[in-house]
Amino acid sequence: MKNLIVIGHPDINSFCYNGIFKTIKNEMEIRNEEFEVIDLYRDKFTRPRDKVIKKYQDLVTWTDRIYIISPVWWFRLTPRMEIFFDEVFTPGFAYQFINITKTYAYPKPFLKNKKLRTYVTHGAPALPVLTLYVNSVKLRLVMGVYSFVFGWKLSLFTKTRQFWSVPFVSEKKRKKYLKTVINDLKRDLGPIPKKQEKTLSVEA
Repeated sequence: MKNLIVIGHPDINSFCYNGIFKTIKNEMEIRNEEFEVIDLYRDKFTRPRDKVIKKYQDLVTWTDRIYIISPVWWFRLTPRMEIFFDEVFTPGFAYQFINITKTYAYPKPFLKNKKLRTYVTHGAPALPVLTLYVNSVKLRLVMGVYSFVFGWKLSLFTKTRQFWSVPFVSEKKRKKYLKTVINDLKRDLGPIPKKQEKTLSVEA
């Protein structure tokens, strides 16, 4: 299957980039998976950006699986990730409103066949976000963006991971987060081929 990784963090030393993104990329490489990367903060984003948006849409069309990685800033994802949603997942490409009555329509998703995983990192701890703020980041992302373009799927909730207090947790906790990512990739891609495991063992 073809894979697309979309990374939306400007700092290459961040946990999103240097941790999650590089882990996913590494898991792809050791399995010889076919993949492409959209690195939103390394691409040129000045207007007009029709060419880069068309390139992104072509990659979304091409891929079978999409991995989205972003920190949470101000209860949303990063500005360029939000631009990605706004300008790539457009009506006519990713969904279309279908009228039921003159004043009511529903979004018909055009990317239902795509598999999706999302990893978002928070500076905040889980308790206030999940209670006081009623898990609004994940709810808005899944129900306000993904359901429009990927359709209503339980997996949109279960495959949207949130990692908490990332700037403040121990190295041990960060490794635990990355172990979750590795286990997800094993479920998606299968185990490392034995031939490749032997090669890795020799290299180690």
